[in-house]
This record gives sequence, C-alpha cells and structure tokens, in this order.
Amino acid sequence: MSPEPRVEFGTLGFGCASIGNLYKAVSDEAAEAALEAAWQSGIRYFDTAPHYGLGLSERRLGAFLQTKPRDEFIISTKVGRLLEPNPGYAGGRDQEGFDVPDDLIRRFDPSADGVRRSLDDSLERLGLDRVDVLYLHDPDVYDLERGLGEGLPALTALRDEGLVREIGVGVNDAAVAARAVREGDLDLVMIAGRYTLLEQPALDDLFPACAERDVRVVDAAVFNSGLLATSSPASSGTYNYGAVPADVLDRARELAAVCAAHGVELPAAALQFPARHPVVATVVVGTAKADSVRQNAERMRAPIPDELWADLARRGLIPA
Repeated sequence: MSPEPRVEFGTLGFGCASIGNLYKAVSDEAAEAALEAAWQSGIRYFDTAPHYGLGLSERRLGAFLQTKPRDEFIISTKVGRLLEPNPGYAGGRDQEGFDVPDDLIRRFDPSADGVRRSLDDSLERLGLDRVDVLYLHDPDVYDLERGLGEGLPALTALRDEGLVREIGVGVNDAAVAARAVREGDLDLVMIAGRYTLLEQPALDDLFPACAERDVRVVDAAVFNSGLLATSSPASSGTYNYGAVPADVLDRARELAAVCAAHGVELPAAALQFPARHPVVATVVVGTAKADSVRQNAERMRAPIPDELWADLARRGLIPA
C-alpha cells in the first residue's frame, strides 16, 4: 500500500468521459462550462482516460485544470490503452462510442514500458507534471491474464518510484476487480455500475476483498448509465449502455415510488446510497451539461431520512 497520506477525494467526483464526446459531440465551451460548474460546486476530484475520445477528454480536462492551483485538485487517469496514429485513417469516426475522428487507434499494452509511456503521453496531453492516481483500465476487455500479470506490477513500480500517489484498477466487472485486489498491491478500485441503488453484485466478493486488504472503492456509473438519473424511469432510457430489460425497469420504478413516498428524488438516493458503505471513498458521475453537474452536487447534499433506507431494506430493494 502507498506509504503517503491517503488521497482525499471528497464525496463527489467528476467523470470526464462525456467531455470526450461520449455518444455525441460536445463543444469546447460546453465542456469547459461543465468543468467550471463542477469546480464551483466544490468538486475537486476529476477522472479521465486516454480511451475517452482518443485523448480529447484529457486535453480538455488538462486545459481547464492548468488554470487552477495544482494542490487544490486530485486527478486520475488510466493506462492499458496506448494511443497511436491510425495508418488507415480516411476521415472516419471512432467506433468505440466517442464522436471523434478515428485518426488514432488504441493498442493494448500493459507492459512496464507501455504503462510508463502511457503515463508520459497522458501528462503531455494534460499539460500537467503529475497525476495523483493511476488505474489499469479494462484489462478484461483485451487479455485479462496479461493485463493483471504485467499491468499491476508496472503500476506498483510507478507508485514505488513516487510518480503517482495511489494505484488501482478500473473495470465494469466486480469479479475481475476482486481478482485484481487479491493479486495486486492496490490502493483503489474504480468499479462502474456494480454497486448502485439498483444492484449490488460488488457485495458478493469485491467489497469483502477490499475490506480485507484495506483497498478503497471509487464508485462510478451509479445511475446505471442513465436509468436512475430521473425520478421517472422509462423504457426509453438506458441501462448499462443498452436497452432497459422489463424486470430492471420494474425494479427502478419501485425504487422511485418508495423514494417519492419519503419525499426524496430517485437520483439523490442513487447518488447517496453508495457513499454509505464504509469501503466507498467517493462517488463519481459524469455529464457534459453544466446544469446537470450543479444538480448532481445539490442532490448529493440533499437531506435523506434514515426511514427511506430502512423502508427500502424492508422491501428487499437494498441489502439490510
């Protein structure tokens, strides 16, 4: 584990995939406005990755943070995907969810050299001299054995050299995250969508492993990619980046109804629920809309009666 004092994230962090043109193009002005809204709302933790918009997210975030005192914010980025020129570029668009030109390609490289090069490249795009936290990003998407076998020791070496303060893994799969906790020497796990008001598979194996090894959790995608972002969940919404199954929609609507009975907005409960668990260090949400950023910050501070959590537990909608 890191010998330095642990990173203080604050209750709410800002995820920067959206300002990398996730699903749709966002102007530089809108991205900057969202980041400024986060800063003015008291958010001081920002998470990005080379994957997000083929470097666009890092460039936009870096340009913004260069205007802020370096000791007043925490920034994380990720390794595992190197960005390299696309030799076949012919004016096309990225095929991995970001509305950007595909003039670069992602190449999986969790080796020690690849991880160091990835960090150096990220620092150049960010225009910063350091990041605080470095995650191994989605090793299971490519080659899990190689990713964990090479990537985790490479991260440990960077931390031991003092190049980053804390290291972790960033994944969507709770079982993969639990394995990384047991096989590596991690400080953090960023888990997306696996510990939310709607579902908690991270409780089965991941959270016990984190508690055992004193690894903290950065809980992301707590709206399950949009389904819990409104107090009226609809079939037209998205669940884990896809269509909403009927049984999942029914459960989301039941959650919304119980919240409403207690005078609580479903998104406020969705934001605050993960933070109640002792292994969760912070909750990270992302949006490219400044108004939504401010609304999320307000909802994270909204009063929620203990009776709501007790009622949800009695109904079997959250763990007792």
